[in-house]
Amino acid sequence: MVRLIILVLLAIPLLLQAAPSERQLSKFLEKFPAADANKDGKLAYEEALEYRQGLIGKVPGTPQKGAPREFLVDPGWEKQGFPKDAACYKSPAELAEMVVTVKKFPSQEGILRVVGTGHSFMMPGYKALVPICRAAGFEQPLHLHTGGGITGSSRYKWEQENGIYQFKGKEPKPLLLASIANAKWEAMIWGPYFNDRSQYYSCWIDFCLKYNPGMKFYLSDAWPQLYQLGAKPASEAAITEEVMLRIGKEKREGYSSLVAKLRESCPDNVFILPTSDAMTLAAVLYIREGLPGIEGLHKALGGKERSLWRDTLGHLGPGFDRLEGYVFYATLYGKSPELIEGEVAFGGNKDFPSPELDAIFRKIAWEAVTGHPLSGIVDQDRDGVADKRD
Repeated sequence: MVRLIILVLLAIPLLLQAAPSERQLSKFLEKFPAADANKDGKLAYEEALEYRQGLIGKVPGTPQKGAPREFLVDPGWEKQGFPKDAACYKSPAELAEMVVTVKKFPSQEGILRVVGTGHSFMMPGYKALVPICRAAGFEQPLHLHTGGGITGSSRYKWEQENGIYQFKGKEPKPLLLASIANAKWEAMIWGPYFNDRSQYYSCWIDFCLKYNPGMKFYLSDAWPQLYQLGAKPASEAAITEEVMLRIGKEKREGYSSLVAKLRESCPDNVFILPTSDAMTLAAVLYIREGLPGIEGLHKALGGKERSLWRDTLGHLGPGFDRLEGYVFYATLYGKSPELIEGEVAFGGNKDFPSPELDAIFRKIAWEAVTGHPLSGIVDQDRDGVADKRD
């Protein structure tokens, strides 16, 4: 049974850019005739989706838990609007009744009230942002709805909060929607996911701007990953400076294209959190001359605990949560983390990262943020404070 379920979950390797072909659906039907719900001898995309979705979660580690790169998406995303019972169409009062608490923060000059989605690639940055802001002299207002792997993607969270598509028939969970509609916010942050479409973000943008005109939106672009190399390298030696710059450029171009698409309708509201550029800069620096206390480039290749990345998927190694947090801070507030006086109380191992490595992280973060054309941050006079926001 387990083997059958896994086959069902993987049988149609559909990319998000297009609906499955008739040939793909026909092959799926041959293997799994029970998917033909109406018994008409022809498999509709909706039937394949429902059959596959019904098995999700029955095998530990199957899609919707973890980070699948190929998966089915409800065809409703190709239509205008969402099902009429979607939570996003309810009034603020109705949304407030659907949650235990509507999150609200008081207005404070110069401090952004932030809502966000994301997964395990985002959590290091979210967690580090709080003590960084505290060291800068304020408490960061932050309201998150996150999940692991695909369950933290912007698409998944929109469906979950609205009770639509894969959550049809289930109670909506408008944890963010209720607070967005009933309180004031200045920014929203998202984590990226494989094969993202612009509509997975524009739905959030439209809803946010309806209740909070002028909100800004920030998409993290993650960082280079081993899958970009095709076959897993035999050792770290295969990841040269040239290779690192190439796969870093691929990440930048991919997410820059997505943000450029969103900017067509919101030219002054959508930006990149350039974590990819920051990690690329850190990797290149390590390859060239090393980093204080860092023993390897990738634990999955070199086996060293103190590496930039710790597993095949590409989760950050110890200490690099600081770098991601500094990128978040620098982009949101337009200030170099180098201007923060003294140490940041991150907790954990007080000897690692060292003050020397922490200083390098701060420098790299500002370099990445001011060097990315879609971060919105320009610092031509190099004083560590944004001259303007593009």
